[in-house]
Amino acid sequence: MTQFDGELSPPFEIVEPAHWRAPIIFNSPHSGSVYPLEFLNASRIDLAALRRSEDSFMDELIGGLSEQGFPTVRVNFPRSYVDVNREPYELDPRMFTGRLPSFANTRSMRVAGGLGTIPRVVGDGQEIYRERLSVDDALGRIEALYKPYHRALRRLINKAHQAFGTVILVDCHSMPSVGVSRDEPRRPDIVIGDRYGTSCASLLPDVVEEIMSGLGYSIGRNKPYAGGFITEHYGNPASGLHTVQLELNRAIYMDERRRERSPRFAQVAADFVALADALAQVPLGDLGPFQAAAE
Repeated sequence: MTQFDGELSPPFEIVEPAHWRAPIIFNSPHSGSVYPLEFLNASRIDLAALRRSEDSFMDELIGGLSEQGFPTVRVNFPRSYVDVNREPYELDPRMFTGRLPSFANTRSMRVAGGLGTIPRVVGDGQEIYRERLSVDDALGRIEALYKPYHRALRRLINKAHQAFGTVILVDCHSMPSVGVSRDEPRRPDIVIGDRYGTSCASLLPDVVEEIMSGLGYSIGRNKPYAGGFITEHYGNPASGLHTVQLELNRAIYMDERRRERSPRFAQVAADFVALADALAQVPLGDLGPFQAAAE
């Protein structure tokens, strides 16, 4: 079974404010940059290549929000090691020696693309591992890292839901400024994902677009990112559970080649505070839960 020897202690961090201003949680699941030594030794590519999958510094951009009255969640292990924005067992059988459990989802589109719970490739398509992994290694990572993170996130969501009757989870990511395909149009500054209107009340992405466009950002909706497992799994507007994903163009706040914060970094962090303030002013009654109209 996988041993982490304190390298990933803690594997994730939740910072709650002394007083919640609103039931709004900011989550950064893909900014982890603590690479276990055993992972680096097993990789056929170097650390710089592995880090291309990171949402670098996104946890820092939202980190100050806990001081403003909003809880924040950050994952410290890298998504190339375990991706918490997947189903718990989206696993590619070609990656492992031994038989995967019967309940593993081996046929999802994400597995086909090499981006399952234990990814086969990094963001630009490079293969990660020199050799196949043991099934026990994969299951050990899921038990030790993936499941505790989701248990903790679920507890935090339930706490907000019980206290306020509704909750908003803002799932924060970053995207490369240029897509892999040359045919893809220029990416906007921010892509708002709400699973095509199913993961949150329509008011929320409208507020995000109004505030961020007013601050000078170009906005897209659901393309190329509509939201992953977290957005889909935790978004249930009929029950007062609202999840919206934000994908921030990395060129806005960092030098992508050098992986360094750009001079605009502080301003982008301040703009996230403005966004949180605006979301906190949305009347909770306007979010539902709504009863279906009688036919």
